[in-house]
Amino acid sequence: MRHVLMAAVASASFGLGGSLRAEEDYASWPLLPPVFESTGGGGIMIGEYEPVVIRAHCLTRFTATEPNGTVHRNIILFDAMPAQGGVLCTNGAWRSLDNDAEGTTPFRVYLRDGVRRRSP
Repeated sequence: MRHVLMAAVASASFGLGGSLRAEEDYASWPLLPPVFESTGGGGIMIGEYEPVVIRAHCLTRFTATEPNGTVHRNIILFDAMPAQGGVLCTNGAWRSLDNDAEGTTPFRVYLRDGVRRRSP
């Protein structure tokens, strides 16, 4: 019985360890389109999203357009991490340029050779 339990634990550990160690293939992510739906949903469309790397950060201004046409101007700052020959923009924190809203996002961007890709 002890051998069966140890085999099950080893199997589970191997399965978890294998998936945790597997690095995403950022080059396989879809291209970042000029306009895309917000990760927050609600029909908000994001535009003018053109992140650039500045030292240890990625930065971009962008618009968030509500379904009724109201446009909000924002800025987002990500951590920039070297990854697979490019830069992964992660841990994004955004704020309104009017300073009336702020938040974080799970959205990530991968930049390499002038190509921008978005997390799936």
